[in-house]
Amino acid sequence: MSHSYASNRIHLIFSTKNREKRISLELQAKLWPYMTGIARNHGFEAVKVGGVEDHAHALLLLPPTIALAKAVQILKACSSKWLNDTGTAGKDFAWQEGYGAFSVSASQTEGVIRYIAGQAAHHAKRTYEEEFLDFLKKYGVEYDPKHVLG
Repeated sequence: MSHSYASNRIHLIFSTKNREKRISLELQAKLWPYMTGIARNHGFEAVKVGGVEDHAHALLLLPPTIALAKAVQILKACSSKWLNDTGTAGKDFAWQEGYGAFSVSASQTEGVIRYIAGQAAHHAKRTYEEEFLDFLKKYGVEYDPKHVLG
């Protein structure tokens, strides 16, 4: 076969360092599109990016040539550089070290897009910590409760 084909849809979740609420509503309106552009400029697609003051969600579509860890590193490094260069999230902005990444089937893509778009309403009822632990349980990911949230 001369070509490689893949359907690598990933729901990515990561928080600000120490889950500090550093991403204001005004900043979110700039940051999420900026992160979409980062992905496009590096050869992958961020179908939808969103989140709230202390964390981000992104639905990524990765080509076979880009590893998940590389895509995450690019998104986090480039966005934190921009946030620090502009000072829009305060001094010494950083994302948490880890992340959650969950596979998404093609048939579930629209549901994930709606989920990411509805983050503000979703987090009026539950915390990032509750949400993240629910994702780990839903996807059967084993974790150490002492270390999962850093």
